[in-house]
Amino acid sequence: MVAIVIGLVVGAAVVAAIVWAARSGRGLLEHRLGGIEARLDRRLTDLDSRVDGRLAGLDGRLLSNQESSSKTAVDIAEKLGRVEGATAQMLARASDLARLEQILRPPKARGGFGELLLENLLRDRLPPSAYQTQFGFKSGERVDAVIRVEKLVPIDAKFPLDNFERMVEVEDEAERELHAKAFARDVKGHIDAIAHKYIKPAEGTYDFAFMYLPVEGIYYELVSGKTGALLKYAHDRCVFPVSPTTFTAYLQVIAFGLKGMEFEQNAHEVMAYLADLRKDFGRFRDDFDLVGKHLGNAHTKYTDAEKRLERFDGKLERAAEHEVAQTAQVDTAEQPELPRAIEAA
Repeated sequence: MVAIVIGLVVGAAVVAAIVWAARSGRGLLEHRLGGIEARLDRRLTDLDSRVDGRLAGLDGRLLSNQESSSKTAVDIAEKLGRVEGATAQMLARASDLARLEQILRPPKARGGFGELLLENLLRDRLPPSAYQTQFGFKSGERVDAVIRVEKLVPIDAKFPLDNFERMVEVEDEAERELHAKAFARDVKGHIDAIAHKYIKPAEGTYDFAFMYLPVEGIYYELVSGKTGALLKYAHDRCVFPVSPTTFTAYLQVIAFGLKGMEFEQNAHEVMAYLADLRKDFGRFRDDFDLVGKHLGNAHTKYTDAEKRLERFDGKLERAAEHEVAQTAQVDTAEQPELPRAIEAA
């Protein structure tokens, strides 16, 4: 019984010790938790401040980025609008080119278009007096244009487009070769026509002519393509193929030459005028010498006349003195007879 009581007492003491230890640990734990909570509060407050600052900066950057994005979007929209307008213009021009291509299908229409381009090029590079369009020869043939230098330079526009397009567009090599031969025949026909119709030295032309090709691709094919032998064929017949680019260079040289010839003509006119002035001055000098000679003769005659006048004046004075002397003598001789006459009276 005593053992039981002792056991209970010990158990109660143990339980009391455990309760006290638990209470002490709880207080210590609460104290430590309070410190941790305070530090956590400070850290959370500091973190909240930093987060608020960063969020404020992020909001500013986001606002700035949004404004920049809005401006970029507006710029993009404007550029897209311009691109759309440019695309519409390109489509319109493509449509115009397609219509122009359809218009230029007939050879006569192409010829008129080439003549128009040639006339515009001449008008832009040369003075009106240096060229003439649709120049007629005695045979009745008319060349598209001539340039007036010392002689006439014939220029005829040609537009061999059909077989050239077929040659370029076809994919089969055999067909391309056939179209190339057809293109070469077209070009040779034009070269022969120009050489026969428009190179007429007897009517004031040079012994060569220009064949104006309005399309650079045709000129390139003629000069350096597979049909490059055509260039030699043209040169052998004194026909020089030119494109808008090369003919512009030719016209620039011709314009400089015309200016040089104009300066030379003006120099000749000035020299002729100076020669006339020299002749006029020679005639004036002759007249001046003649007037001087006449004045010299007049001065000599005047001096001689003055001397003769002086001699004549001397003679008159001597004659007057002699007459006075004679009168005095007569008066002296007549004075003694006066009393006699009085006495006789």
